[in-house]
Amino acid sequence: MSQPVAKVSLTGIKPTGEPHLGNLIGAIRPALQLAEEYDSLYFIADYHALTSVRDPEELRHYTRSVAASWLAAGLDPRRTTFYVQSDVPEIFELNWVLSCMTGKGLMNRAHAYKAARDRNVEAGEDPDAGVNMGLYNYPILMAVDILIMESDVVPVGKDQVQHVEYAADIAGSFNHVYGDSYSFKIPKAIIPESGNGNTLPGLDGRKMSKSYDNTIPLFLPENQLKKLVRRIPTDSTPVEAPKDPDSSPVFQILEQFAPPSSADVVADTRKRLEAGGMGWGELKNVLFEVLLTELGPMRERYDELMKPGSDLDVVLDEGAQKARERASRVLSSVRKAIGVNR
Repeated sequence: MSQPVAKVSLTGIKPTGEPHLGNLIGAIRPALQLAEEYDSLYFIADYHALTSVRDPEELRHYTRSVAASWLAAGLDPRRTTFYVQSDVPEIFELNWVLSCMTGKGLMNRAHAYKAARDRNVEAGEDPDAGVNMGLYNYPILMAVDILIMESDVVPVGKDQVQHVEYAADIAGSFNHVYGDSYSFKIPKAIIPESGNGNTLPGLDGRKMSKSYDNTIPLFLPENQLKKLVRRIPTDSTPVEAPKDPDSSPVFQILEQFAPPSSADVVADTRKRLEAGGMGWGELKNVLFEVLLTELGPMRERYDELMKPGSDLDVVLDEGAQKARERASRVLSSVRKAIGVNR
């Protein structure tokens, strides 16, 4: 009896900054867990980054940095397909085809576009001031990323569900017209349970995010890591006074990074804070040592991958070849369905 074919999971990562602690907890680890049950694909969405990154050297660096970070965090290219979006030109041909199947009204309702217009209106500007067509058409390119790889599921945060719904709508429009010749799979969004709600506080106490410029990058040198840990906000509660661990950003990060084998570190720290006698400075020292231990092996792997001529280039080249094989099959079927093949 033949084995059932595994469903396909697709994860895209936009290279717009250095990966940080919040990315590891909220996105990278939950997404990598899906490789246990799906035929998984991961890609670096470098063309998506063009809506905001305009420095070519910066884009090259972030593309390599994000790719190296995922590999250092445990992505196994022998079990998954890992590629850079721009290495798969079939994506951009299909982008035009599906643009012709997408209503402008649908694009007008996209969250990012509406948010940009709302900000402009509040500021008394023209509603479309500063809005480029890359931002406006962003959901179509994302739909193509999903559909060209015949994805069944797309792990996303709650704020990204609309993109997968748009991919399903666009696929439905194509299937309605050309379904007798070729039909796209209709993808579904899934919110990984382990990532749902696992957000980390940043250097200002708000959610750790590049948008707030309050992140702790994953692979800082030891001295810089210590400086940033020292910057995490605390209150003025005296050392001897009892403290609430759950209201402490430092303790919240410690809970996420202390390894399961060291559960007593979290429990003992909680007990000492609640009893009084442990100051915030000592708590930050505990967090720093945990981060140093947990991230050390990953940092070594990351530094190796970032060197010119490292295994990173081989991994991405092989991933691009596998991704293009998938994409070419789909695009060939689409070309035949719409009538442009000869």
